[in-house]
Order: sequence, then C-alpha cells, then structure tokens
Amino acid sequence: MTINQAFTILSKAGGVRAARIITENIKNLSRFRVWKMARMLRRDVPVAKIVGQKWFYGLQFFTDKYTLDPRPDTETLVAAVVSDFGAQSEPISILDLGTGTGCIIISLMKNVCATNCVALDVSRRALKITRKNVKRYGLESWARLIRGSFYNPKLKFKNKFDVIVSNPPYIARGDMRVDSGAMHDPELALYAPDDGYGAYLAIAKNAREWIRKGGRIYLEIGIDMGRRVREIFENMGWTFVRSDYDLANVERVLVFEYLK
Repeated sequence: MTINQAFTILSKAGGVRAARIITENIKNLSRFRVWKMARMLRRDVPVAKIVGQKWFYGLQFFTDKYTLDPRPDTETLVAAVVSDFGAQSEPISILDLGTGTGCIIISLMKNVCATNCVALDVSRRALKITRKNVKRYGLESWARLIRGSFYNPKLKFKNKFDVIVSNPPYIARGDMRVDSGAMHDPELALYAPDDGYGAYLAIAKNAREWIRKGGRIYLEIGIDMGRRVREIFENMGWTFVRSDYDLANVERVLVFEYLK
C-alpha cells in the first residue's frame, strides 16, 4: 500500500493529524496493518498508543498500553521544578513517584543539574518502558529505577531527596469526565481510592520520610482538587509554597516544602 493510500484511509478513520503522525512514524504500511490502525482510531485509541511514542517537553518518549501517555498538562509540573532549580549549578536529588514512561524525571534531568535520581513505579511492565526511555537519552548512570509503591509506608531509600515529583492517579471511580482516550491508559495510573484523593493521602504521609528538611514536593492535581489536596498536605505538616497553572489557566501543580 502506498503512503497516499494509507493516509487517505487513516484520515477518514481518525483525521488528518492522526494520519500524518502515523504515516511519518510507521514504516510498514501493509494493507492489513493500515486497516488495523484505522479500526483502532475508530475506537478512539490515542495515536501515541498506535505509534508507541509521544512528545513531551521537547523530547520523544516510548509509551505503550502499560503506561500513561505523557500529556501537555504535565509539562506544567516539569516547568515548575525547572523554574525553581534550572539556573542552579549545585546538583539536586530527585524522586519521581509513579514514574510511568519516566517522562517527568528524564525531562528534569535534561533541564536541571541533578544527581542521585530515582524513578519509582509499582508496575514492572511500566518500568520496562522507563528503562527504554532512560537508555534512549543516555541517563543509565544517573537514574535508578525501583519497583515499589508510594502507598507502602515501609518503603525506604538510601538517601533523602531534595525534590519529589509526582503525577499520581487522581480520578475517582465512576467519574464520567474521563475522556475516551484515557480508557486505553492503565487503570493503575488513573484511578485512586477515597474519591480520587487516596494517592495524595499516602504521599503526604509517607513522603515525609523520603525528603530532606527544606526539600520540596511538586504534585500534579486534577481540576478543582487544589483546596482538598492543600488541606491534606498541611495537615501532615507540609508548608504550602504556591500553585502553578497550566496553559488553560487551570490550577495544575501544587508545591509544598517540608521544614520539620
């Protein structure tokens, strides 16, 4: 099948932009594969899941059905850390909770002076993708990948961290606002107990043992979750620093400091 034929079929199934991305990134455009991808587009499978890659913060990352696709909203999280530490020459240590593709911590390592970085995820399959992305950018000697859960209060690290970042699951079960594309992301990365606040409750409690005094934690939050998440962290002894907003002017990132 020619590229033009594939482009026409894919455009009808998922639009011109999707067709362009697929035909530019996939070499084998056999008739069977093109029709298969067209069916996937009609089922609202995200283009990133089809081509297995997604751009984030100026970098390209591998992704698959076991990882949450990097999203533009999450770039606000990276930008918040870069704005605080990007000009600093002294290296900082970073812990990424629920790393998935590793897009957050890798983007940070490429934009701030960092050392002793740890990417944590409970999913072995997700960490396989993290490892591919770490290798892609030559950061194997700078990032340690650990399988574990931030829900586990017994989780220990060799050293405490200057910065903790997390885009945790924060969707409540039954929330009808979940878009069709997210239906193809792993549930583990999307849904949290306690009406979507369970991950924040666990992190607020457990991360106190993982951060140095005066260290900062940067958290992505869902729409209208700011007040409750702020209460959760302040009740656990964290000091609120600021909120950062995404390009749609939605409160997207909360920053806290631990001074105890």
